[in-house]
Amino acid sequence: MPIYEYICSQCKSEFELMRPLSQADKDAECPRCRNMAKRKISTFTAFTTSGSGIPTRVPGTDSSSSCSSCTSGNCSTCAS
Repeated sequence: MPIYEYICSQCKSEFELMRPLSQADKDAECPRCRNMAKRKISTFTAFTTSGSGIPTRVPGTDSSSSCSSCTSGNCSTCAS
């Protein structure tokens, strides 16, 4: 089952839940204040190492890259 991230608009608590894909778009109860929380967009950064052993970011996995705000859905169009 996938893990989804949520943020409560009432108390601003952030939490994760493991839920079936069929519940992906449903709101979740906040464990702190019991109000309903919306799912947030999860971001991550991945690294790989080259032959020299130097870690480098995998393109398109850095939440600060220009692709995180790109609407094309294809990193080759924004050259990141």
